[in-house]
Amino acid sequence: MHKARRWHWLAGAFALAAGAASAQPAREQPANHFNDPFAQVTTGIADCPPQPGPLITLAERRAQEHGRVERGTSCYRSGRCRLPNAYLYDAEIIPRVRQAILYDDRFADTSVWVEGQRRWVWLRGCVRQPEQAAALEQIVRSIDDVEAVINELVVRPPDLR
Repeated sequence: MHKARRWHWLAGAFALAAGAASAQPAREQPANHFNDPFAQVTTGIADCPPQPGPLITLAERRAQEHGRVERGTSCYRSGRCRLPNAYLYDAEIIPRVRQAILYDDRFADTSVWVEGQRRWVWLRGCVRQPEQAAALEQIVRSIDDVEAVINELVVRPPDLR
């Protein structure tokens, strides 16, 4: 093969390969597709790992849509909710949860994130003592419209070096 033709052939092959590689879909970044309320409330433990929040892919969103509609409206149909969908409460519940936690000085040395979905509140992050985790759960359970509390807090005692 002539040198010039070989060069054109190689250039064409590289262009084709580059085009095929760019046609591959970029790796999708998970996002909060349902806009579930999620917030860090306290920041008292510097080495507490940040919590990722309610991040899902578009494929996961599509897979969850029907179930979320069904779970959200069943609350109303059964007479347990005054609003037509249980997820409608969350935008109002999470600020009240945040306020209740910040009002109580016992949690100043914690790092807590809260997430709301269909009147359920997830507590994530770090506390210094097991009693703090139990007290946080009790406080959140007492807030109007909260149906359940999922306590995923981890105890991280202070480093006594």
